[in-house]
Amino acid sequence: MKTIFATFLSLFALTTIEAQEKKFNLIVGTYTKSCESKGIYVYEFDSEIGDFKLKSNTENILNPSYLAVSNDNKFVYSVSENDKKSSVSAFGYDSKSGKLDFINFKNVNALNPCYIINDDKNVITANYSSGNISVLAKNSDGSVGEVKQIVQHTGKGINEKRQEAPHAHMVYFSPDKKCVLANDLGTDKVYLYRYDPNSVTEALKLKSSFDLKPGSGPRHLIFSKDGKNVFVLQELDGTITSLSYNDGILKKLSETTVVATDFKGDIGAADIHISPDGKFLYATNRGTANDISVFKISKKGSLEFVQRTSTLGKGPRNFNIDPTGNFLLVGHQYTNEIVIFKRDKTTGMLAATGKKIDLCSPVCLVFTKI
Repeated sequence: MKTIFATFLSLFALTTIEAQEKKFNLIVGTYTKSCESKGIYVYEFDSEIGDFKLKSNTENILNPSYLAVSNDNKFVYSVSENDKKSSVSAFGYDSKSGKLDFINFKNVNALNPCYIINDDKNVITANYSSGNISVLAKNSDGSVGEVKQIVQHTGKGINEKRQEAPHAHMVYFSPDKKCVLANDLGTDKVYLYRYDPNSVTEALKLKSSFDLKPGSGPRHLIFSKDGKNVFVLQELDGTITSLSYNDGILKKLSETTVVATDFKGDIGAADIHISPDGKFLYATNRGTANDISVFKISKKGSLEFVQRTSTLGKGPRNFNIDPTGNFLLVGHQYTNEIVIFKRDKTTGMLAATGKKIDLCSPVCLVFTKI
């Protein structure tokens, strides 16, 4: 009897652990001015069946459009796009309950930060309207310190309406954390900075820059799983440029596009991600297309088109793939919903599930462990 009972307990414990491993927290940043939003929302997401439930939300946080989670999963950082009052906020994060406790905020001394990254020493933002990068110190208690460096981009592009000045749109660590890459939509460049996390005044030092097609407008990028390639998505013309990466040096390999051959309308490429197994790349296009393209990644870093399908909403600003690779979730800024797609791990193709999370203006989706 004792043996049977012990076996039962072991099986129950194993089942419980497996069930927990299939569940993650989904943290969502939103815009708060266009509709009723309280800021940041935390959902529990079941990656086996695609179900979800709300766990918590913040109160009265203005436009926390982009988020970053600390490496130890204990803190969440958000930008707050608010012109001259733009800031970064720090929150204590209890992943089990999903609760976010506000710690503090600091002005970024720049205009409208639209992307954020962090490590143990610093919080770094890309500031769209002022065309620069802010580096803020991070304190041992997780709070944000003062701005210790501003890196200003200069120049403009050929698109007079969108490229009248520099517009830093993303900052991103290289896999080895030795460099920070920055896309600038206004100057058609990817800047590469040597990164010294311990420097008090010069954490970022310009190493080089890479010129992309004039008028293309680089927005987001992603590294391949092996860190040897970088894929840059250009907002203004929908191009994806495949680059090799070696110790801070970029070289062009090939190009493709998220725009259908017969498409006529406004282009607004937005976000780009790679599946957890590293085999497939996904990229969204807003404008009048409101679709997502799927590509298979070759061993040499080129992209082979697989599928293009509607995101079933308007303004697919951001999306993410759950850590198991079973589902892809698309946040729609204008139709106020997160649409859930089932993902075929073998082919990479997406299929609608009919499930969605109704939420005001979702613009950033981040998965974390519970």
